[in-house]
This record gives sequence, C-alpha cells and structure tokens, in this order.
Amino acid sequence: MSDVIIIGAGPAGLTAAITCAEKDLNVLVIDEYFKPGGRLLGQLYEQPDGTWWNGIKESKKLYDRAVELGVHFQLETSVSNIIKENEKWIVFTDKGIYSTNHLLLATGSAESQVPIPGWTLPGVMSVGAAQVMTNVHRVKPGNRGVIIGVNVLSSAIAMELNLAGVEVACLTLPHQNVISNKQANPKNVFESLLHVAHMAPSPLVKLGSKLMVNDLMKELGITFYPTSGFKMWGIPIQLKKTVIEIYGENEVEGVVVASVNKNGEIIKGTEEKIKTDFVCISGGLYPLAELASILGCPFRYIEELGGYIPLHNEKMETPLVGLYVAGNITGIEGAKVAAAQGKVAGLTIASKINKFVDEIEINEAVQLVRDTRSNAYIQFHPDIETGRKKIYDEFQQFTSSSQEINEKLA
Repeated sequence: MSDVIIIGAGPAGLTAAITCAEKDLNVLVIDEYFKPGGRLLGQLYEQPDGTWWNGIKESKKLYDRAVELGVHFQLETSVSNIIKENEKWIVFTDKGIYSTNHLLLATGSAESQVPIPGWTLPGVMSVGAAQVMTNVHRVKPGNRGVIIGVNVLSSAIAMELNLAGVEVACLTLPHQNVISNKQANPKNVFESLLHVAHMAPSPLVKLGSKLMVNDLMKELGITFYPTSGFKMWGIPIQLKKTVIEIYGENEVEGVVVASVNKNGEIIKGTEEKIKTDFVCISGGLYPLAELASILGCPFRYIEELGGYIPLHNEKMETPLVGLYVAGNITGIEGAKVAAAQGKVAGLTIASKINKFVDEIEINEAVQLVRDTRSNAYIQFHPDIETGRKKIYDEFQQFTSSSQEINEKLA
C-alpha cells in the first residue's frame, strides 16, 4: 500500500510526486503512456525572454528528480476502475491492484473533434497527434497540410510544424454545424484570439490587436479582416474561409474550402481546392475527468475552464475525503500552471499524513499558482480567472450545504 497514488505522469502528477516524496511519503505514479511527461512532451516554443521551452527536457528533469527521491512508476498501465473500501481507494489496473488512503487524479485533458465530410480518410488526425508525431517521435505527419480550427493550441502547433520543416498551407475554420458552433463563427474566433495576439511574430497583428478595445472596433476588425488572412510564421490564418470537405481516393489528397461572411455563412461560388497530404483537426481541449466521475465526485460545467470540472478548492481537495485533483482535469491551462497545482496538491496531501507541512507553506504554493496563471504566456481561455472563481465558489457552497445536512441528521 502506498501513502499516495497519483494517476497521470504529466507536469501536475510529476510535480506532486516530487513534492510528496520530499516530505518522505511513499509515492506510486500510474500512467498509460510509455514515457512520463504527458502533454508536456510535445511542447516546444520560444518564451518572451528568448529562451526555448522544451517539453521533453522539462519532463526528463522532473522524472529524474522523482526517481532520485524514490518515487515508484507504473507506466504503460491503464486504470480500469477505482472503488473506495474501508476508507481506502482501491485502484484496478491491467498490471495489478493498488491501494491508498490518498489518491490524486492528474489525468490532464483530451482533444475535442469536429466532424467534417471526409474526416475518416487516412491522413486526417488531431492537431495534438501531429504535435506528438513531430516533437516526440520526430516523424513528419506529412509534407503539406491544412489545420482546421483556429485557436491557441492549433496556432502553437502550426508554429512547431513549421519549425520541423512541414509546410502548413493555412489555418482555417471548420464548416458551421451544431457541433462546431462558435469555432466556425469568424467573429467569435477573432475575439478569442485577441488575448493571445502578443504571441504573433507580426508587428501588424500585434498593433492591430491593441486597437480592438470595444465592440465597434471588433466588428470593424472582423468585417475588414482579409479573406486571404494574415500570415504568422509565414502561415495564413484564415478566419473568413472554411473547410467544407476533405477529399481523396484512399488517403487525403486535399480539402475544399469556401469563403464565409463574418457570421460564418458560406458565400456560394467561392469554393476552391487546396492540395495536401495530411489534415489536422483542432476542436480544443476538455478536462479528462472520467475517473473522478466513476468515484461519484460532484461536477460543475464551467465554460471558462473548458467543460465539466470536478468540484475542488484551491488546495486541490475535492469533497470526497482523500481524493485530490491537479492539472488540466481542473480546467484547461498551460504546463507551468499544472505543475504549480501539483505542488499544492502534494503539500496538501503531505499535511494530511505527516503534519510536517504548515498552512503558510501551502498558502505560498497556492499564491504561486495564482502568480503563474497571471503571468502565463499562453492562456487557453480568456476568462480563466472568472472560471476559477466559479468553481471555488461552487465548492464552498457544496461543502457548506453538505455540512448543514449532516448537522441536521446528527
């Protein structure tokens, strides 16, 4: 039996494992992938200070430190079920059964997909798959591709593909339907990109984004946004074109695009073909929270955090005793925020077990999460602070209501 079991070996899980091990706890980390690091493995980008953030190197640093501290890893292991029995969490995997009184879920996030005619052809993949192929396995997904879906994730990965010598013909919108919804609306996408315009290498884009200070300017901005798009890293970002079909006989041969108005409605007669040998679809990320669901952890839908979120507080505790969460299962943010949350979770768990952690240390770690969030170079959702306040308020209301009910029943 371990003092702590952590499911997920991404930045949150690894940092939590290190923090717990530094407090002399016996830690087991379980992950289904063959390498630790999670989504951190695929990340490669230049930071504001000119240095490069290399996810593979960062993952190795965390893993090596965890191993040095005696953390046990069970990789290539899938968790099939978790139950609670006699105050213990029993974790069922394809490699064995493990138990603990303190369970941390750091399962991260998964990609949403947008269906498009032809998307079952070989050569169509998620944008995250292209990132892993390129940055982790050093295999090009193809020579020339189109990315469908314009968001923070797809923009960052387009740059990474460009660095790897892969030609990205353009980033463009998905066809408007009940699933694509806001992702196919030029105005909505335009507004969502304004808060990350500082990442653009184009001075024109940076300057233009600063002028979008009110609804009128935003309306003018999308109205006069060029159909051919603005280029970033030499890649056209097309907010007024949409992919209506992916075509090919036995594999991807290209896409059919059409121009749209500012509301995402197709302008007839503007259809054209773009030849490609691969296509990436980017529908954004959502919290991977199924394990919390089977445990009966209460959830709330928080749009600003990316979907359904397990209730939790800033100390990463859920309403279920002995269950904690950290990383993108709590809302879609970057790796540095996830790692900071992992430290908070580790300290909170350690405080429950050996009492060698005081509130000051935990509060300092909580403040580090806030600071890391406010200084984040990449923000996946513009209203992340609003979302965080919502989930913490919901947690407080839930626990207060539960306490009142228990007192009445006592």
